[in-house]
Amino acid sequence: MITLARRLTAAAALGALLTGCGTAAPQSRTGRPAPAASPAPHRHSPSPAASPTPSKPPTMAPGPGGLTPVFSHGSRTRGKIVALSFDADMTASEGPRAAAGEHFDNPRLIADLRRLKVPATVFMTGRWADEYPAEARSIGADPLFEVANHSYSHYAFTSPCYGLPELGADSMRSDAARATAAFRRAGVRHTVPYFRFPGGCYNSAALRALAPLGMTAVQWDVVSGDPFAQDSDAVAEQVLSGVRPGSLVVMHCTESAAPATDSAVRRIVPELRARGYRFVKVSDLMGAS
Repeated sequence: MITLARRLTAAAALGALLTGCGTAAPQSRTGRPAPAASPAPHRHSPSPAASPTPSKPPTMAPGPGGLTPVFSHGSRTRGKIVALSFDADMTASEGPRAAAGEHFDNPRLIADLRRLKVPATVFMTGRWADEYPAEARSIGADPLFEVANHSYSHYAFTSPCYGLPELGADSMRSDAARATAAFRRAGVRHTVPYFRFPGGCYNSAALRALAPLGMTAVQWDVVSGDPFAQDSDAVAEQVLSGVRPGSLVVMHCTESAAPATDSAVRRIVPELRARGYRFVKVSDLMGAS
């Protein structure tokens, strides 16, 4: 059982993420955490095209060009499935730090996922792909993984958002499209038309700005608390206590900002499998019925 101290430590680490790399509790247009409720089942099959054009005007239903993000998929018919997602974050200010040797990638984590044969979805920023093109290409060529869009700049799509610089309304769509171009440059193959807002922060204007790209906004219902966490057991316990059938977990693929993630995954995976859970990519979770 997670002690109160461990919960507070994880919460504090999550709040400290600010301009660095990651995500805290998803925020709605009000600035308050959005409810982690399961929306209506989402059944579209993602196309390899990174930015298809929706054939219909935006709707309130989750889906390509829709105005309602997906938080989880509480499917009963496919049993105990769970999707692990990893944000590969990078901002402009972190470029010089990466050049100096700081790791905003996490090769050990990717190696662990491969060794454990865990399908996963990597929400990648364009800057990360530009900084680590060989790794982006390797992840994108592996059928175990899929790559989704996490913006190019990792700037906020609404404010306040944990201290992240804010994009202008006229830059949101071009920033997401720029990430798609970075994936192409790196040779990323397995892309899916999903978008995760930096910091999890969004409002109706941000959703409408992205709608023409035909991407589905994807959030999460289980927060790992891995940003800056040193205690991998605390991270693992937070995930293990939160997962339910159809859950979507947010973690990070940035070693310097989430150093305990790979160790936590090595505990999370066998324990969830022992409980009867099966790991799937986000696209498979979305296709569950």
